Amino acid sequence: MKLDLAFDPPWMNAAGSLGFAPDRHGVLELSRLGAFVTHPISLEKRSPAHGARYLAYPGGFLLHTGYPNPGLRTVLRRHGEQWGRSPIPVIVHLLCQRVEELAQAVQRLEGLPGVAGIELGLPPEIEAGQARALIEAAAGELPVIVRLPVERAVELAGALTKNDAQADGLAAFSLGPPRGLLPAPDGGLARGRLYGPAVFPLALRVVKVLSSMGVPVIGAGGVYRMEQAEAMLRAGVAAVQLDSVLWRGGW
Repeated sequence: MKLDLAFDPPWMNAAGSLGFAPDRHGVLELSRLGAFVTHPISLEKRSPAHGARYLAYPGGFLLHTGYPNPGLRTVLRRHGEQWGRSPIPVIVHLLCQRVEELAQAVQRLEGLPGVAGIELGLPPEIEAGQARALIEAAAGELPVIVRLPVERAVELAGALTKNDAQADGLAAFSLGPPRGLLPAPDGGLARGRLYGPAVFPLALRVVKVLSSMGVPVIGAGGVYRMEQAEAMLRAGVAAVQLDSVLWRGGW
């Protein structure tokens, strides 16, 4: 195990919730987090998604952004020094791309001051063999957290740890938000990631199962109150990621 998952405190932001770098003057006091997770970053520039971006529903909202970002080279130029000065460890969230591109991205991150690990965001349709190849491509000097699509988290985690043959480089699992559909204003259907308190029961069930698999788990999904975060800790997680609750002004 390459990553000491004894985060103190055991809270961190989820990718996409607090930008590319820790902000000492932001709405959240950084000392309240055990680590900072960056906005999702791809090797090359990525444009915003088209169509409906935000739709509310009872218990939460759907968000569809396409994870826009200026690409790793630009992010490093703009925020690399902030990572090095960060008072808490920085975990860089990489959007999973082709194996070759992922390996290039990881090589650029290794040895950078402040960077304590990598989180790989797996797409919802990925197969276990593809996931294993990406994890092994990311393996190196930095520990790798694998963010599983919550709907398939148990299936993929089981395949990646089958017969104790854990994928090389895998240090922990985390959970990405579920995906869904809602009627769009134009009469069509909007697809995107689901956030809000309604996600919590699903997330808690999944982390309870994952925590029994022998790999550290970072819980996430629908956590809006301290008692919910504490319930995830009791379910066996090493830490809890916070997402849309941080957009309301803190934790």
